[in-house]
Amino acid sequence: MTKTTTTVPHDLAGWLDANDQRLHDDLFEFLRIPSVSARTEHNKDTARAAAWLHERLQRIGFTTRTMPTKGHPLVLAEWRKAPAGAPTVLVYGHYDVQPPEPLELWTSPAFEPTLRDGNIYARGSVDDKGQLWAHVAALEAHLATRATLPVNVIVLAEGEEEVGSDHLAPFIEKHKAQLACGAVIISDSAMFAPGIPSILSSLRGLAYFQVDVTGPNSDLHSGMYGGAVVNPAAALARIIASFHDADGRVAIAGFYDAVRDFPPAVREGMKSLPFDEGDFKKHLDVAALGGEPGYTTLEKLWTRPTCEVNGLLSGYTGEGAKTVLPGKAMVKVSCRLVPDQDPAVVARAFEAHVKAVAPAGVKVTVTTLHGGHPWRAELAGPLYESASRALAAAFGRKPVITGEGGSIPVVNDFARILGAPVLLIGFGLPGENAHAPDEWISQDNFRRGMRALATLWDELGAHGV
Repeated sequence: MTKTTTTVPHDLAGWLDANDQRLHDDLFEFLRIPSVSARTEHNKDTARAAAWLHERLQRIGFTTRTMPTKGHPLVLAEWRKAPAGAPTVLVYGHYDVQPPEPLELWTSPAFEPTLRDGNIYARGSVDDKGQLWAHVAALEAHLATRATLPVNVIVLAEGEEEVGSDHLAPFIEKHKAQLACGAVIISDSAMFAPGIPSILSSLRGLAYFQVDVTGPNSDLHSGMYGGAVVNPAAALARIIASFHDADGRVAIAGFYDAVRDFPPAVREGMKSLPFDEGDFKKHLDVAALGGEPGYTTLEKLWTRPTCEVNGLLSGYTGEGAKTVLPGKAMVKVSCRLVPDQDPAVVARAFEAHVKAVAPAGVKVTVTTLHGGHPWRAELAGPLYESASRALAAAFGRKPVITGEGGSIPVVNDFARILGAPVLLIGFGLPGENAHAPDEWISQDNFRRGMRALATLWDELGAHGV
């Protein structure tokens, strides 16, 4: 265990201990609201979650407004009473959640929070209500014990993260003067492993496509037409097979042109993390791993771009046999991107590749469904040093630096529009079922997360951002 000179201040720790049950009760109340942003039948529930958060932030001393969008509302709360010259820090989170289905796979109801084996089970417990509530609790600890905060704070919570955050970037653009800040803090991610606090240094971007291959004007009898008519499913299989070379590298011309390699020190740090490839394969029940040669598994997941098939549809897939030559076939493909790849540039290269390799006799259409830029932090300066000390104070050891293979497009939006560094410190854990049945957050991580965030405000007040 690494020693640290920073400790959680006694008044903050004492307040969090004394109010532990009430903070859990409030979190459970928050979790009971089925704020499923993807379902119109839950629109009133999503609005209710926004109102609930609005009221709690206002109660602890923030000036709070609920801002309408063309979708679900944004909650904007501000506390601007710090000493002259103090920085402003923006905290972002989301109060919407994924749909809970399949309901029969939940051990306890999705919207009835349950404490079991040291974990809090409920939809939204880790993604992201539990982590957002840890921020609110840390802010309340300061205001309740000291009646002040060492920095100015903006809290911005949205209700559309789980459906793409379509209205967030335009809101930030429109209100960027009001949202101007020295740093953005987000807790919507996981630690590397239990007991190992983490600072997330990178996120992959995304370019998502649908490829439709059309042949004859209907399904045909495979005996009467097979061998003479080009089979759209077979044509699509040839297209898919062309995405990679024999070694596993993406074979789309120009795909790697803009890739900016991670610094050697970052790659060496990844290699030092306690990752067991054998356990990884055992957990997935696979005999071997694939991907681009020359990189470790963590490097492949965090630092390298990919091209993956996400779904296929063609022909007859029901029980038994039906001898048809399908009239059409479809595949959905996602490319995960790394700095400095541009999703628009990748989209053009992807479409050109598909059109070039498509056989004659079929019509091929490529539709770009979604895109997001990758993000990488330069982990130097007072913001990240303060975060390291605060996490060490709460968890008893220095944090490790990790990457994330997934995408959080709003991170790049904040960095791009506000020109502020973004700090990603999450308190989830691997296997927390964030989008699956039995979603959970560790109760210990929830408590330590509140302490780390409470300490972070002192650190930022003392050392800036």
